[in-house]
Amino acid sequence: MKIAEISIKRPSIVIVLFTVLILGGLFSYTQLGYDLIPKFSINVVSITTTYPGASPSEVENTVTREIEDAVSSMENIKKLEAKSFESLSVVTVTLNNDADVNYALNDAQRKINAILKDLPEDIDPPSLNKFSLSDLPIISIGATSSMNNVEFFDVMDKKIQPILSRINGVAQVNLIGGQEREIKIDLNPNLLNAYGLSIPQVQQAIMANNLDFPTGNIETREKTMIVRLSGKFKTISELRNLVVASPEGSQIRLSDVADVQDSQKEVEKISRINQNNAILIQVIKQSDANAVAVSEAIKKEVVSLESDYANIDLKLNIVDDSTEFTLAAADSVIHDLLLAVVLVAFVMLFFLHSIRNSIIVMISIQASLIATFIEI
Repeated sequence: MKIAEISIKRPSIVIVLFTVLILGGLFSYTQLGYDLIPKFSINVVSITTTYPGASPSEVENTVTREIEDAVSSMENIKKLEAKSFESLSVVTVTLNNDADVNYALNDAQRKINAILKDLPEDIDPPSLNKFSLSDLPIISIGATSSMNNVEFFDVMDKKIQPILSRINGVAQVNLIGGQEREIKIDLNPNLLNAYGLSIPQVQQAIMANNLDFPTGNIETREKTMIVRLSGKFKTISELRNLVVASPEGSQIRLSDVADVQDSQKEVEKISRINQNNAILIQVIKQSDANAVAVSEAIKKEVVSLESDYANIDLKLNIVDDSTEFTLAAADSVIHDLLLAVVLVAFVMLFFLHSIRNSIIVMISIQASLIATFIEI
């Protein structure tokens, strides 16, 4: 029995079938997320390593070549590029089109971990990344306040950023700009020579006295308590009074050979709003999160944060929101679909001269469109 014959002889079956499909499509539509473009990732893995203070030739010989030799044995490599800069090594692995970039990323991480012992001790851990359009920020917020720049950055870093990071669907929150606090120790070479000290000795003394680690535990009948050695510096005066050497019973303090100041890090990036210093907040969503829902949740949290931190005159201005164009594009698609349905019905009415057939066409097109959401 053919489908057309079943539809004519048993219309109730068709009605029930389309009703189920429409209900399933409507339910699936409510679960869909808004994205401007489909998920897309380039089969490229980049390995970035920071080696502070090293020259390009030193970076190439001690870091870049080691990493390049380690990852050269990976599968499905199409091209391998390595560049060495001052204090920075970048190794880029381009994979074949049919390669699994996630597997390649894990494989590269294993190979890098195997050679960590061969790399210089004072490098930062190598950072492995894959390029994906979902890693681009969906919303950018400019933050300003009446506080001191250093104190304001501390508030943004320790209080505002964790709150935004806890929003459902947020993968990462980046801060750009601002003045971050830094303790600067300027050693005097003449005084070091006079006291017979070297820079590594002073560095070792500071590191050995700035520790915080567990030393054991105390057990009682009721509970167990962990004992920690809290030896980190809490004030500048503690750091200045640190004894770096004790020759012949005398004490040489850090303030005797160095100038210790509570200062700020060197500014590398500047963010401004209306010619005023600001801190830019970039929010990156999780790969499977609904960008529009995440953006709406962030906007609600922004209003709440401005109210909670009104005492410091906190202002969070949304300077870029990619979901606005996403919503505009989605509304345009829905408008075009409705216009297409109306035009088809008008054409059917113009040629067939039948209102009944035109209504059937309008209902069938919309039912078919809604049912396609089930597959998505």
